[in-house]
Amino acid sequence: MPDTTTPQHGSVKPHSGRRKKIILGAIGILIAIPVIAVIFILTFDWNKARPWLNAKVSEAIERPFAIRGNLNVEWEIPARKMAPGDRNLRDWIPWPHLIANDVHVGNPAHMQQADMAAVKQFSFSLNPLGLLHHTIGIPVLRFDAPRVDLVRTDASHYNWVYKKQEKESKWKLDLERIVLTDGVVRFVDAVTKADVTANVRTLANDPKYGVSFEVGGSYNGAPVTGGGKVGQVLSLKDQNTPYPVQADMRSGPSRIAIEGTVTSPARLKAVDLQLELAGRSMARLYNFTGITLPETPAFSTSGRLRGELDREYGRWTYEDFKGKVGSSDIHGKLVYEGGKPRGKLSGNVASNKLVFEDLGPLVGADSNASKKARGVEAVQPGGKVLPVEEFRTERWKAIDADVRYAADRIVREKTLPISKLSAHLIMKDGVITLAPLDFGVAGGTLRSTIRLDGSGKAGNTIAATAKVSARHIQIKQLFPTIEQMQATVGQVNGDAQLSATGTSVAALLGTSNGEVKALVNQGTISKMLLEMAGLNVGNIVLTKLFGDKPVELNCLAADFDVKKGVMQSQVFVVDTKEAIINVSGNVNLANEGMNLTVKPETKALRLFTLRAPLYVRGTFSDPDVSVDKKTLALKAGGAAALATIAAPVAALLPLINTGPGENSDCARLVALANAKPTAPPPGKTKK
Repeated sequence: MPDTTTPQHGSVKPHSGRRKKIILGAIGILIAIPVIAVIFILTFDWNKARPWLNAKVSEAIERPFAIRGNLNVEWEIPARKMAPGDRNLRDWIPWPHLIANDVHVGNPAHMQQADMAAVKQFSFSLNPLGLLHHTIGIPVLRFDAPRVDLVRTDASHYNWVYKKQEKESKWKLDLERIVLTDGVVRFVDAVTKADVTANVRTLANDPKYGVSFEVGGSYNGAPVTGGGKVGQVLSLKDQNTPYPVQADMRSGPSRIAIEGTVTSPARLKAVDLQLELAGRSMARLYNFTGITLPETPAFSTSGRLRGELDREYGRWTYEDFKGKVGSSDIHGKLVYEGGKPRGKLSGNVASNKLVFEDLGPLVGADSNASKKARGVEAVQPGGKVLPVEEFRTERWKAIDADVRYAADRIVREKTLPISKLSAHLIMKDGVITLAPLDFGVAGGTLRSTIRLDGSGKAGNTIAATAKVSARHIQIKQLFPTIEQMQATVGQVNGDAQLSATGTSVAALLGTSNGEVKALVNQGTISKMLLEMAGLNVGNIVLTKLFGDKPVELNCLAADFDVKKGVMQSQVFVVDTKEAIINVSGNVNLANEGMNLTVKPETKALRLFTLRAPLYVRGTFSDPDVSVDKKTLALKAGGAAALATIAAPVAALLPLINTGPGENSDCARLVALANAKPTAPPPGKTKK
């Protein structure tokens, strides 16, 4: 019989019921897992996990890490303990918050084992899901009463930065931000002999800075004082979050003050600071920067420092800076770019007013008191004029340079007729070239090209060459303090070429070889000056009574041969219409001695004359000018008898030409002086 039973309306199939149960069970499990995880995190005795956690963190940071005190977990919303400006959306998400007591972080393996940091208590939010991927994720790490010891034992070993091993750890530390509170940071540096401690304090209600610090200690034997402020939250992950910094520290005459921001402090992606810097000498900055700068008097500058450190080698720009070096002003822009085998410094620097004595420290030509003030040994012996302070050639290979300098006006002693200065300095592979070094001198120019090879090819000494040319130097302006020279007209032109080896200016000049030539072709010169040189007493009286008169100058020619530091006069003649003056002898640059004879020959008849040779002897610091006493004694009797009647009689007598005459062969002297000098290679003597 067929089944005629009809199924009831609305009945549920067995498969549908089982499906609902599976879905509800899955949802329950998904809800239960985080609930169980939360209960586990909050109730688990985390002290049992300390050995495991210590080992994993140590492996991740490649240095000892240990939580020695109590470790527990609380549930926390990070934003509630953060300043409004430091919060982001994720900070409002609740995270398990671990609180660790008595925490220690050691030095890298290559240094003496000791604590780099010790913290009374620190706390951090932990991302538990990251553990599944071998990642220790810490959104916020907060320190309470930390003690940090930053140590540098030499130029390449320091504990705050280390080279990561090639073998990568299975665990990764993902630290996003650090919150700083009260603590102590000590910096000990064997390179700069520094031992500085900063006491850190948390600031309340400061919209920009969260932490202040006071600094005390010593640097290179001098006390260090100062302080500053930084932001409380240090972002290590957000590459675009600027970290505010402000500091002002002093050590003796040295001062550094900064205010600005650092982007990504952990990687130093960028720096933008207003920098004020002062010190005893720019050369003293080498230990801080590794950049070779010249010896200078005390200096101070202020400008903007920008660092672009996300490049391969980095780039630093110090721009719009102004300041003083000694009594001179200075301004310009400098750029330092890192690279291999060394970085390069380039830029343009200028002075509106340059005090000439401020150039002395560049070559060690300042006093012993000045040397002591700029932090170098007082080495200049008494009675020595040429500087003996040695150049620091070992620093020349630390950097390359291409810097231009110009001074619009030079303030100097009245006896120095120098007006302007411009220089182009190039330093490459330990070789310094000044090409050119130009001075405005007495209405003309003194142009030099100097090369100093400190690359080590000549051992510890410098191999130097110098080419110097003087053009259109006005005789009148060359001796501004000599009254008799003011009636003088004429130009000096000259050339010199020298080579030498040594470690200081004195040593270089004391071993120099080459030639020095000078020429004055036509002009006028003070008659009074010539009469004084010839000791023509009667004409001196006439000139005093009736005034000075210019004397036509046929030529002045000088030619010195330089061998092993001795300048030997080959030709040194002053030829005028009325007299010829010959100078012979030598100047010893090695011992700074002089042995010159100045012999005047009068072309015209004089009532009487004491034409005795003059001897110029002694040293640069103590010259001695004397008269040939034998010649002077023979003529002194007649001179005394005629002195009372010389003036009125001499005024009536015509001049009688008894000398070589105005047609004397000056062309030979001009040809000698016009010949361009040549110099042998450094260390060689010209034959």
